[in-house]
Amino acid sequence: MKVQVKAFARFREALGSDPVVELPEGSAMTALLAALRDRAGGEEGLMFDEAGALRTHVVLMQNGIRVKRDDLDTLVLADGDEVAIFPPVAGG
Repeated sequence: MKVQVKAFARFREALGSDPVVELPEGSAMTALLAALRDRAGGEEGLMFDEAGALRTHVVLMQNGIRVKRDDLDTLVLADGDEVAIFPPVAGG
């Protein structure tokens, strides 16, 4: 299946412009995150900690709905899903 990723700000620089990630049918959000960690190369520290876990400041949305961290292991993706990845918001 194919999942469209929309990355913003520095995450976009690390992952490239709106990559489409191919995963096996029935994959969980954690499988997508593992693929993105590999894709980020030397920039994975922006989104993932030393243990490979998603950093707490990263916001994920699946098809416009915010993803809860407790659901990462059980949230199953479907072909054509869009996952957006946002950095922390700062203002001034």
